[in-house]
Amino acid sequence: MREASLTRKTKETDIALALSLDGTGKASVQTGVGFFDHMLELLTVHGRLDLTLTCRGDLNVDAHHTVEDVGIALGDCVRTALGDKRGIARFADRVVPMDDVAALVAVDFSGRPALVFEEMLTGRVGNFDMELVEEFLRAFSTHAGCNLYVKLLHAGNRHHEAEAIFKALALCLRDAVCVVSDVIPSSKGMLE
Repeated sequence: MREASLTRKTKETDIALALSLDGTGKASVQTGVGFFDHMLELLTVHGRLDLTLTCRGDLNVDAHHTVEDVGIALGDCVRTALGDKRGIARFADRVVPMDDVAALVAVDFSGRPALVFEEMLTGRVGNFDMELVEEFLRAFSTHAGCNLYVKLLHAGNRHHEAEAIFKALALCLRDAVCVVSDVIPSSKGMLE
């Protein structure tokens, strides 16, 4: 099993996270930010991960530190669980429709972090600032060591925009980390 866990404590957040890349979609997520918990549960279920996560953040300020630091921790665990990335598919792309919205996500677990996020999500869903979706993705891609490309093919309901992005990311994660061979998928012989 490709697994990783960590604890991460700062003045802003206190996180405990355990991840299995070869899971069944079991999620136990408690960040104190209901909409974000919902998105992480979607990521877990559709990515067929197992994720246990608790985060106590400075929500009296806002949800920014919680969302960003969870992205950091999740990215770190994905990177650790992948090890030398031997045999993974490495690349994936998916389009996910969600009612009035469609999102395109593509990933490359190259070891080089990059985020291309072509949308500026604005407004709120409940208490959740939509701009935090990009903050989560940036922190995740930086710490997972992946290129991550995100584009809304059709915008619409804000909840649906975030949901389509997280579901597409989940499917890409599932596809890209799938073991398809016994070699490191790089002409260099390594992925860092």
